[in-house]
Parts: sequence; structure tokens; C-alpha cells
Amino acid sequence: MEGELKNLLRLTVLAIASVVYCYFIAAKTPKGLRRLLFLFPIIILLATIPFNLYTFHIGAPAWFYLAWLCNFKLLLFAFDQGPLSSSSSLDVLHFILIGGFPIKIRQNSHKIKNIGEIPSQDKYHLEVPSSISEAINKSTLLALLCYCYNYKQSFHPNVLLTLYFFHCYLLIQLLLAVGAIPAQLILGCELEPQFNAPLVSTSLQDFWGHRWNLRVSDILRATIYDPLRGILKRRIPPQWATYVAVFITFMASGLMHELLYYHITRASPTWEVTWFFVLQGIFVDIEILLKKKLAATNKFRLHRVVSGPLALANIAVTAGWLSYTQLLRNGVDEKIIKEFQSVSKLLKGQ
Repeated sequence: MEGELKNLLRLTVLAIASVVYCYFIAAKTPKGLRRLLFLFPIIILLATIPFNLYTFHIGAPAWFYLAWLCNFKLLLFAFDQGPLSSSSSLDVLHFILIGGFPIKIRQNSHKIKNIGEIPSQDKYHLEVPSSISEAINKSTLLALLCYCYNYKQSFHPNVLLTLYFFHCYLLIQLLLAVGAIPAQLILGCELEPQFNAPLVSTSLQDFWGHRWNLRVSDILRATIYDPLRGILKRRIPPQWATYVAVFITFMASGLMHELLYYHITRASPTWEVTWFFVLQGIFVDIEILLKKKLAATNKFRLHRVVSGPLALANIAVTAGWLSYTQLLRNGVDEKIIKEFQSVSKLLKGQ
């Protein structure tokens, strides 16, 4: 563990230095291919240095923050687009935090006061940053879930798979909340939520586009869907441009998840998680088509009480078939549980 923390420290220093270079050097070059050329070595560096981390709870978030989100933000920055663009008028601190962490500052948000700025009579009513409260809530639920694993030998495989689904859901929220804590404490402002109640989604389109892992949705929409749809609309009918752009966006997400899975398992890719997202892209396209052809003519309309559970069931079945099996086959579930239990024992002083 000591070696992992040293590697994390090296990665943090390299990542900060890289983003500072982007702010002071690359930003001075004209936008477009020339700036992209200046950014390319940094993109390669940020994509590779997380592979020096081997624990799940440190390595996977580091790869996600840097190799995926930060690099996609830098690709947008190369063309003066996205949250790092010159139109945002960011100072270097904001540039580092927005570039390196999975955050989106809420527009017209009020500044969260530091404890030193609050009158003494109001100390007991100190506002807790949302990322901290979110992390505490999810940590508590995960601790209860990990306790249940002590009896996993008594569970039916399908029950265990359901527990793993909720474990994944809670763990992703926890890691994103923890990643947002430094930025929220330093910037002192409200952040957009990472999730928007995905379990009450009304459709696949609603789940992937408006509720699940919103920072990934934002970055994929900005880097792939919007540019691709804009190009295709000049050559093919707009509705077909939408279908193709949706499918390619899901395929790109699948490939990025495949790289993330490789970082977690260090095993040769099996492309199962890629196929999961390819299927989801096809299902979302079919859903869009049906909505336009049927719902628009009032011939057929599913109530959200029916369409929501059907969408979640679709995701659960295909994820259990393609996504989770790849992780379970490589013992990632045991690795996650052991790491979480080790941290719990450390906090208890055992």
C-alpha cells in the first residue's frame, strides 16, 4: 500500500504539471490542429501514467479522471471548446480543478462559506458541501453492503449479482463524490450533481442521457455526439444523423470502458463491455425511432410506470450478461471487497 501511495503522489505531481503546461504553453498557441499537436504528448502521458496504480479504489478513479475525462476536455480545449475554453476566463487554479476532477460548476451558484467566514453564532449551522455529504451517505451504504458479503455463500447467484449491481452503483457515486471534494472545498461553490436519480428513469434515453453518470454524458455529448451529428446532417437526413451519432457515441463509450476494464483486470480484452454499450446504442436508437413513429401519432404510448422498469430491466439483464461477468471472471468483486474491508479495519484501528 505504501508503494501505491508513492505512485499516487508521483501521478498527482505529473498530472498537475501537465495541466499547468496546458494552461500556460498550449493555450498560447492558435486553436485547432496546431494546439492539438502541443497537447498530444500530455494526452499520451495522462493516458498511461494511471497504469502505475494497481488498487481498484485508487487506480480506477485515477484512470477515469485523467485518461478519460481530462483527456476529452483537453481534446475540446484544442479547438477552444468545452469547460476549459478561453471563453470560460479561468485562472490557473480553476483550470487545474475543472480539468483534473469530475466536476461541473453550477451556474449562478452561491459561494459556500469557509468556517472562518461564518459568524460564531452560526457555527452550528455550517453548510456541509454536497460532495462530502454524498460521500458519507454512500460510504455508509457500502459498509452495510460489504457486511452482507460475510454471508455471500448463502445467497443465490442472482441475488449476489443484484447486490453487485447496487455495489457498483453506490461505488461509482462514492468515487465521483470523493473526486469532487477537493474542488468543491477549494473553489467553495456548488457543483452539478453527478447522478440524477437513475432508478426512476422513464426510458433508456432518459437513463443514459439525463440521469446516469452525467459528467460522462456531458463529455461524450460535447466531444462525439454533437460534432458528429453536425457533420452528418450536411450529408444525410437529420433523423439518420441522430441515429448514427447515438450509435457511434455508445460505441466510443464502450471502447473507453474496455480500456478501463483492462486497467482494472490487467487481462486481455474480451470486448464484452464494448458489446454491452453497442447493444445499448442500438436499443436507444430503436427507442428514439419508436417514439417518433408511434408516440408522435398517438397510436401507442407506454406509461412511465411500465417503460421505466422495462428500461432498467434491459440494462440489468444486458449488464449481467456482458458487463459484470467480465469483472467477476477476473475476481474484481473479491478485490473490491477486500480493499474496502481493509480500509474499514484501518479506520477502526485494527
